[in-house]
Amino acid sequence: MKHYQTKILGVLIAMAFLFSSCEATKNTNKTQRGGAIGTASGAVIGGVIGNNVGDGDNTVLGAIIGGVVGGAAGAYIGNRMDKQAKEIEQEIPGADVTRVGEGINVTFDENSGVYFATDKARITGESEVSLLKLINIFQKYPKTNILVEGHTDSTGSESYNMQLSKERAQAVTNYLISHGISASRINSSWFGEEQPKYDNSTAAGRSKNRRVELAIVASEELKEEARQKAQ
Repeated sequence: MKHYQTKILGVLIAMAFLFSSCEATKNTNKTQRGGAIGTASGAVIGGVIGNNVGDGDNTVLGAIIGGVVGGAAGAYIGNRMDKQAKEIEQEIPGADVTRVGEGINVTFDENSGVYFATDKARITGESEVSLLKLINIFQKYPKTNILVEGHTDSTGSESYNMQLSKERAQAVTNYLISHGISASRINSSWFGEEQPKYDNSTAAGRSKNRRVELAIVASEELKEEARQKAQ
């Protein structure tokens, strides 16, 4: 996840030119066709930026950067995200937790907390345990919103993988909602095999690409609270 540091600089540069160049939107159809990127402030713009930086595998990063407040208010939000990220790392050791800007990126693959059997989208066993721990943390931080993304490896047809990633993202979303997380806090997206982070020609790479990613960002309520605190 160290590559995020260099991508953040690229994202900030991209933001400066977003509204001055139509090139910034050249990949929107591909990245958004799987589902809505999210309704949190700046999330759609963030998704566009994220897909146009680096290798196009970072819509979660884009959603986080797209909601940045900045300044003293941003520092206030960041402090709360630090605490939440630390709790996730402590409670779910297998999860890949990365603090980015004013948000958190959490990645689960077959070896890290939340996974699915081959060709399945039902949550069972250890995945359920990990999600219950995550839900407990989300309930402690009610002023954050959550983007859930589903991804697959390249095995099978593109249409099949798109549907499978949709079912997996929705399975996680529905599980969160059924255990007390407000549906208004959650948006789900799915991308099939379109956004690999690892080499699909190897078994290890494919297992990591079969993943669910979360972006945790400030709600409008938290942003307003941060602005007031910063005055």
